[in-house]
Amino acid sequence: STMFLVGLSGGIASGKSTVVAVLRELGCAVIDADVIARQVVQPHSKAHQQILQHFGTEILLENGEINREALGNIIFSQPEKRRLLNSITHPEILKEMLKQVLKYFVLGYRYVILDIPLLFETRGLTRLMKYTVLVYCDPGTQLVRLMKRSALGVAEAEARISSQLPLEEKRKWATHVIDNSGDRESTRRQVLRLHARLEDSLDFLWARLAVGTAVAGLGGLLFFLIRHFIS
Repeated sequence: STMFLVGLSGGIASGKSTVVAVLRELGCAVIDADVIARQVVQPHSKAHQQILQHFGTEILLENGEINREALGNIIFSQPEKRRLLNSITHPEILKEMLKQVLKYFVLGYRYVILDIPLLFETRGLTRLMKYTVLVYCDPGTQLVRLMKRSALGVAEAEARISSQLPLEEKRKWATHVIDNSGDRESTRRQVLRLHARLEDSLDFLWARLAVGTAVAGLGGLLFFLIRHFIS
């Protein structure tokens, strides 16, 4: 019995943040890929310097941070630029995620949730997850929520939704689905049921971790994690 990874994803305005909030209330370990993506491109970081080399200083804000909107406009219309950016940032993001997974492993968590917006688009990552969870809502609800949240017209909201992989397609690949089409309480009950199932799937790791950290040390645990999650 070992700790396992759970991939969490959704779509624009599907309500993933609501689900994450409930999971955090329950004390779950949640690693947010979006937060890490912002951290690894901070000024003076390796990724920040590489991005400037390839995209120029025009994408900088006055404080030296990267203007995400300006950079997003570039990569949205130029797929080759998007691939270049991903080749710079993804290794740094994965490295930081692995560090955080290791931390939770040492702390004895039964499972770690990786909140990754493009989990199902980057299929390679799903192979590292024991389970994948999709936060779903029906297309009509998704459209209405996006229009209300972002003050968009129908055409603009539909364009943003269609730029992503459809939730119905992602649903085919997910091992668990949280249907967020209803009210918040309905969603909460589903998250509680999912959490209970995941918690019951393994025994605690405290005894193994105490011995493992004493004998193998941090380096040994890192090697074990890499071998375990990639194999």
